[in-house]
Amino acid sequence: MDRITKSLLDEFSKDAELTKLREDKRFEHFSAYLTVSRHLGESFDTRNLVTGAGADCGIDAIAIIVNGALVDDPELVEELAETNGYVEAQFIFIQAKRSSGFDAAQIGNFGFGVNDFFKAEPSLPQNDAIKAAAAVVNAVYAKTSRFKRGNPTCRLYYVTTGTWTGDTNLNARRLAVIQDLQAQNIFKDVDFLPIGAAEIQSLYNQSKNAIHRNFDFPERVLIPGVPGVKEAYLGWLKWRDFLPLLHDDGSEILKGLFYDNVRDFQDYNSVNSEIRSTLERPDQRALFALLNNGVTVIAKNLSTTGDRFHIEDYQIVNGCQTSHVLFENREFLDDSVVVPLRLIATDNEEITSAIVKATNRQTEVKEEQLIALSDFQKRLEAYFNTFDASHRLYYERRSKQYNAVAGIEKTRIVTPSTLIRAFASIFLGEPHRTTRSYRLLQQQVGKSIFGHSDKLEPYYFAASAHYRLEYLFRNGVLSPAYKPARYHILMAARLLAQPDPLPRTNSHDMARLCGPLTDAIWDAAASEKLLKRAARVVETAAGGTFNGDSIRTQAFTEDVKRKCVSRTMKVKKVP
Repeated sequence: MDRITKSLLDEFSKDAELTKLREDKRFEHFSAYLTVSRHLGESFDTRNLVTGAGADCGIDAIAIIVNGALVDDPELVEELAETNGYVEAQFIFIQAKRSSGFDAAQIGNFGFGVNDFFKAEPSLPQNDAIKAAAAVVNAVYAKTSRFKRGNPTCRLYYVTTGTWTGDTNLNARRLAVIQDLQAQNIFKDVDFLPIGAAEIQSLYNQSKNAIHRNFDFPERVLIPGVPGVKEAYLGWLKWRDFLPLLHDDGSEILKGLFYDNVRDFQDYNSVNSEIRSTLERPDQRALFALLNNGVTVIAKNLSTTGDRFHIEDYQIVNGCQTSHVLFENREFLDDSVVVPLRLIATDNEEITSAIVKATNRQTEVKEEQLIALSDFQKRLEAYFNTFDASHRLYYERRSKQYNAVAGIEKTRIVTPSTLIRAFASIFLGEPHRTTRSYRLLQQQVGKSIFGHSDKLEPYYFAASAHYRLEYLFRNGVLSPAYKPARYHILMAARLLAQPDPLPRTNSHDMARLCGPLTDAIWDAAASEKLLKRAARVVETAAGGTFNGDSIRTQAFTEDVKRKCVSRTMKVKKVP
């Protein structure tokens, strides 16, 4: 392994708390991080991707992304299908070798393993991680009727520390793998990408740096000085100049660009269908700019050289629907299609929030969504940053916002979806909704979750409890067998530590209650004891079998609650 790659591997291993693993295993995690980061908008833990050793089908890591979300549970596929009305999936397979060259036999073995993975009756033995991934894939294909934008895509990454030279034999083996997978007729697209030392270094730099683009913007007017805004422009872009802002390789949209937008793509509802119809008709395309409100882009940094613009760390805060329809119908576009663009350069969060609110009021967006997006989320992020290094967690309000910050342990980054699940489990007593009915939790955002006047302490405690539980999993203190019931364990831990009825989330009593709970959860010995007790309670309720169908029910949640009450009553009776 060359010195540069080893240095990057060591840096990643430290940030991801993987330094105790052997170098070959750390390289598997590193390879998974580099390749999957290209396709995912939020932070993730590679421990959920790496497949382990033995009976792994020659596959070192698997990532399944459905509707822009990383999925490791079949029930989440059902949830996303119901929430979005469609299923758009991609399967990513990684093989990682530290060798300084590409090996034809290894390429063939890797391809055979992936091909076998998708067969109705696989011939290769599969370990638990492979079986779990297969269950998610089966759930995806069970929703074939929801494949409104085509079958899933399949991408294979073979990562080494060598150099891909396009050798005829190696490339023939690569193409043979692609052909074998295409012959299954279950994919919209198949690709096999060799990643060498140069690509590793490039991907790592991309993952650490904010997204940036260069484009020509001649048709514009400068908006005169606005307090808090560095520069602002109104104008229009040719579609050929606009689309590169949305993707990095032309194959898919970067979902993270729309993180500050309050809505994901709504598929082809009546409005989006009208936009598509306009683009499909040659006699209507020129009207696109007049019929569409356009796109609003906010960039942290902007520089210009004549008509050439350079933007860094940017978000599309309005125009998610327009962007997706343009990208998906790009084969119909011609030179008559231009995109109205509002480009704003500011790092003022108040102004950004105001723009997001104002531009999205034109669409059907609930007020609580806008509140949760701006004021409360900003206060929550600031509150997390008040703790010292030993208790520091980082609330990732914006997509990958901490990627470029050196020295941050990836395991301490808390995403909004993780916090919603942890909070709902601990304080609302609804761990069964964290997968099967997650959309019902999302509907509570701005109300019982992320309420505008809520105290911040319970959210920090929920994030801390989740972090400590995952720490026990990472270090082998708790068996991975408990993971399907992790949110029930969090609920049980709170009930065992504090069985009394909870005060209102926006009350001073709630803030005071969370103080000793937080102190205890950050005490290594105390939290380990508490979470182990909680795990035993959940295991008893589950009868030792953590089957998703049985534990993701309200009946199981109520049983865990009863058993927690019973345990605390026994403790109180002890003299």
